[in-house]
Amino acid sequence: MTTQNAITWPEKYLPGTGDNFVSNEAIVKGVAADRVWRCLTDTSEWEAYYDNVADISFPHGGGPVLKAELAFRFGTFGFPPLDALVVEFQAPADGVPGRLSWTAKQDGPPEERLDVLHAWLVEDLPGGRVRILTQESQIGRPAAALAEERPNPMLNGHQAWLDGLVRAASE
Repeated sequence: MTTQNAITWPEKYLPGTGDNFVSNEAIVKGVAADRVWRCLTDTSEWEAYYDNVADISFPHGGGPVLKAELAFRFGTFGFPPLDALVVEFQAPADGVPGRLSWTAKQDGPPEERLDVLHAWLVEDLPGGRVRILTQESQIGRPAAALAEERPNPMLNGHQAWLDGLVRAASE
């Protein structure tokens, strides 16, 4: 029997305890985790394969490649650029999954306040396959509103990101 790795969740963002949670996964053959990782962590590539992200910036310098504790900003899902911070960064290695997560926040009155953790897991599997798991847990009224929409824009948006990432890594 084979078990799969999972996202490591801080208690605050534990799935099912916030206002919105989505999970998307792909397992594909013929692309390696290190190639996926390069496309995922280089934000200068995001807009080429994902059309729901814009205005990526690094207010304190650094970038465009993500690393631990790097602050950045980006717009998505119609929100003004969110303040983001990389909170987990572990490149994939032999037998070790890549782990990337960031928090993203929007301050303001309660109807605008948003706090999220977006996490990625990238790992090589036997048989020349790679597994990419992305999950996001959200807290706030805007998140609750997104969770009620049908079709779910977060689920579909993250699937588009995942599909684009796979295409980019396969080129």
